[in-house]
Amino acid sequence: MTAWHASSRAIIWAMIALLLAPVSAFADPKPKEWNPNIEPSNFVTTVDNPYFRLVPGRVMRYEVTGGKGGNETLVVEVRTDKKPILNVMTTIVIETLTIDGQTAEISENWFAQDTDGNVWYFGEATQDFQNGQPGSTSGSWQAGVAGAKPGIVMPAHPETGSTFFQEHAPGVAEDMATIISTTETVTVQYGTFSNVVKTKDWNPLEHGRVEHKFYASGIGLIMEKSGNETLELVSVN
Repeated sequence: MTAWHASSRAIIWAMIALLLAPVSAFADPKPKEWNPNIEPSNFVTTVDNPYFRLVPGRVMRYEVTGGKGGNETLVVEVRTDKKPILNVMTTIVIETLTIDGQTAEISENWFAQDTDGNVWYFGEATQDFQNGQPGSTSGSWQAGVAGAKPGIVMPAHPETGSTFFQEHAPGVAEDMATIISTTETVTVQYGTFSNVVKTKDWNPLEHGRVEHKFYASGIGLIMEKSGNETLELVSVN
């Protein structure tokens, strides 16, 4: 998932009793199995989890500092149309990364929320650009294709210590995260937020890379840190 995809991507809630039933914390900090049974009737048409709210038509703009490139900007647009995946109507989110005003990557992401309030990630179609020309589509995946399975990007009730898969496409996308705080206070260009959820994110396919993401109630992602690079929210329209 590309919340600032050119430099990174990125979250397995816990083991779910029968999935889509109430989620409970999983003792093992590194879950090894994930086999969700997706029932379309257990999903709703809106995504209104406070920490991952997708408002149709909303556009969020982020800026990257400390990166290796030039002036990096990420624009995230929540579309009004839907995409059916595994017979679930997912919300489409388009992410466009530009460097010095030139498009570096465009990613179409698909999310859906279950009746308990967990937000699921059903995949992405990503396209890199080099000097304005289409390049790699590495990292693209879709639940139900080539063994890929949806993961959970934000649980209904974030709890410190919970570890979960966000993506589960073996060998392609295997992002995971642990919630390490739910009481952070964070200031970004857009404002100051309290009771922020902080996660530690990593990918077994990218050894040594660790990210920290910060989610504010009513907004969603407000900041992401990876090494010396910081992505922060600038505006919401």
